[in-house]
Amino acid sequence: MTAINSEGVSASRVYLPADESHSNLLQFFIAQFPHIEVAEWESRFAEGLIIDSDGHPLGANDSYRPNTHLMYFRRLAREPEIPFEEKILFQDEHLLVADKPHFLPVTPSGLYLHQTLLNRLKKKTQIQTLSPIHRIDRDTAGLVIFSINPEERAPYQNLFRDRVVMKLYEAIAPYSEELSKKLPFTYRSRLEESRHFLQMQEVEGETNTDTRIELIEESRPWARYRLIPGSGKKHQLRAHLDALGVPIKNDQIYPILTPYQEYELDFTKPLQLLAKKISFKDPITGEDREFCSGQELKFGLN
Repeated sequence: MTAINSEGVSASRVYLPADESHSNLLQFFIAQFPHIEVAEWESRFAEGLIIDSDGHPLGANDSYRPNTHLMYFRRLAREPEIPFEEKILFQDEHLLVADKPHFLPVTPSGLYLHQTLLNRLKKKTQIQTLSPIHRIDRDTAGLVIFSINPEERAPYQNLFRDRVVMKLYEAIAPYSEELSKKLPFTYRSRLEESRHFLQMQEVEGETNTDTRIELIEESRPWARYRLIPGSGKKHQLRAHLDALGVPIKNDQIYPILTPYQEYELDFTKPLQLLAKKISFKDPITGEDREFCSGQELKFGLN
């Protein structure tokens, strides 16, 4: 079973090894997660946030249960509120397609738990087996596809691994006379992580990324570009446009990494990058699938 609390958040599982011994469950969690304060675990037990595989709450002083799985819920003292709503564009017995707003993370991490696309959709649909078959950045808006059935997840994820999915993005970035003379063309480079984990950098060596770039329209000093990635490296589209001298409008990472705002987010300046369209042949039904975001980037938006 998959446990879910009142906020639509799924529990995490933890295994209790047979070759360990602890005086009680509290001592096991303290030893297993030393970075979490003892008082926090005591509070979670008291609030019924530690449960067995049948969903029954457990006590801090309950005996250690070797060779079993327990479940526990994450909790954040404070979490940024994202005041934008996602939309469900399509749903059948296999897939759910959501149109994600800017600023909303796809899955829980760091400061974000409830304010994530995954947990919002779980709460909205009551489908606790939802799992994203690909990701887009928190700053990027647009299409995210979820698998509904766990046994079907791998075939859908393999579509992205095998690069047989057509993904089309749109971006607003500076207009460049020099670049426009080359378009459309495919830009290739080798991207690797830089010393700062948030940024990717171009380095010498065999190319490992490629992006087809087309000019849709211009409204100087800006232009709207169509981006079709052939590969799926982290920040590929953002890094490629930056390398070409036209960084995406409102990008807080390229070319200059600005200080990360944890709670006081500036919602007036969303990154002007949109996952606009996605198409593929469904490995389960054999149907040709195509989905399109209902969102539009605007030249005049800050």
